[in-house]
Amino acid sequence: MPKAKTEHYVNNRDFLDALIEYRESVAEAAAKDLPKPRITNYIGSCFLKIATHLSYKSNFVNYMYREDMISDGIENCVQYIHNFDPAKSKNPFAYFTQISYFAFLRRIQREKRQLDIKTKIVEKSGFEALMTSDANLTNEYRNDYNAIKENIITKLNS
Repeated sequence: MPKAKTEHYVNNRDFLDALIEYRESVAEAAAKDLPKPRITNYIGSCFLKIATHLSYKSNFVNYMYREDMISDGIENCVQYIHNFDPAKSKNPFAYFTQISYFAFLRRIQREKRQLDIKTKIVEKSGFEALMTSDANLTNEYRNDYNAIKENIITKLNS
């Protein structure tokens, strides 16, 4: 019995045809001095599927800001759609996957910089001044306070 052909979440041939149609409509609009036409829903859904499925990859799956990464990937795909040339490549899936991949990496770097800034703010402000303990704290709250304080000290020393 022959193996069943699996369906991919983005059909490369249909995606290529849609991009070619879009490029033609952009060229036609430019010739008539009209604004650029909107990207079709099919192309937009392909960008969404590419970015979403890329976010399931093991390097990206555990980030808290995964939705931001997906949004950045889609935004960059839309931003650079005009750079895809069907004459050079017949694989738009790979092209836009790479765009999303590097958008994900840029988001991770941006979030790391933000975390460093937050850590420096806490460090320079003297976290003990921010976290004063009342003498009348119950034992449960005092344990939470001490755990948070130890976490901050550990992060600052590492």
